[in-house]
Amino acid sequence: MSESRTTADFYFDPMCPWAWMTSRWMLEVEQVRPVDVRWKVMSLAVLNENRLDELPADYRELLTQAWGPVRVVVAAQQLHGDEVVGKLYTALGTRFHNDGAGATREAIVDALAEVGLPADLVEYADKDTYDTELRASHAEGIDKVGQDVGTPVIAVPGPDGDEVAFFGPVVTPTPRGEAAARLWDGTLLVASTPGFYEIKRTRTASPSFE
Repeated sequence: MSESRTTADFYFDPMCPWAWMTSRWMLEVEQVRPVDVRWKVMSLAVLNENRLDELPADYRELLTQAWGPVRVVVAAQQLHGDEVVGKLYTALGTRFHNDGAGATREAIVDALAEVGLPADLVEYADKDTYDTELRASHAEGIDKVGQDVGTPVIAVPGPDGDEVAFFGPVVTPTPRGEAAARLWDGTLLVASTPGFYEIKRTRTASPSFE
């Protein structure tokens, strides 16, 4: 008898390199554990919009740029269905992060073309047409873990049936194969422990996209 499969909701902002690393790990987890990822958006721009005065100028600029890609993903989801979200995220992230192109208009158009979506979806980068849906998805994710974290957020059914949600894990390089499985098992173990909140250490490396 095959194991029943678990759905893991993964909330991401396509601009975040650390969320990108975790998302590639989740693709590995799908191969080694009975897990299916359901891709959803959250937004660093929304998360930080009420504290811009506290942030460095370069990060404020990044947050301004961050509206475009996530708006395009939401527009694609609204117009073409949930099934395009993960594919478009992969196409965008590969260009933004692995290829070092950044979140340019050209990179977004190329990503849309790769997954067979209309190029004119890029126009939604500068429109608030689906900001209500964007904010709702963001709120759904961040409300599971609180305002003190960022992206990604992962939510899964817990061992007792209650939902378990957490930020991260923040990891580089992407664990593969059995290493990915062990990290998944361990993350669920600590995250599902009542009263558990945090494990953390100082980052000493940048995201490694190989």
